[in-house]
Amino acid sequence: MAVENGSSDKKVMVAIDENETSYHALVWYLQNFQESILKSSHPLILFMVQPPPPSNNTFAASLGSARMFCNVSPTPDYANAVQERNRLISSGILEKAKSICTSHGVNAETQLAVGDAKKAICDAVQKLNVDLLVLGDHGDGKLKRVFLGSVSNHCVFNAKCPVLVVKKPE
Repeated sequence: MAVENGSSDKKVMVAIDENETSYHALVWYLQNFQESILKSSHPLILFMVQPPPPSNNTFAASLGSARMFCNVSPTPDYANAVQERNRLISSGILEKAKSICTSHGVNAETQLAVGDAKKAICDAVQKLNVDLLVLGDHGDGKLKRVFLGSVSNHCVFNAKCPVLVVKKPE
């Protein structure tokens, strides 16, 4: 971290997804840290992870073959079409977040990764030398977090920088 004019110059990354809690976290961060953001020589990094391309589809077989399942690998054309659709949706979500930054007078850059969100976010923090990670808390119940895991919880324990989890008021 470099120090300029007595203020710390931190590289900050905000993880964005389609959930409104990530937009809330972004706006909250912009409103509460605008002065330090504007003093930074680094653009705010808006980071999103899109799901990986489909590898196979599992569906139930006909009733006559009860309890049997059939794995079908998607054709390359289908997988590419799904991946392109995901990329377009992700780009739109990132552009919305970037326009929120612009409306607050903040310079932002977008980054898009493909894969598991938990791993991709932590990898990006390390690769980009991020000093602070900002995440929105989806507010999932305890039972859902036990079975599915929580991206914010994973990042709090595994990211190589401080993590700010912004909860949306109820």
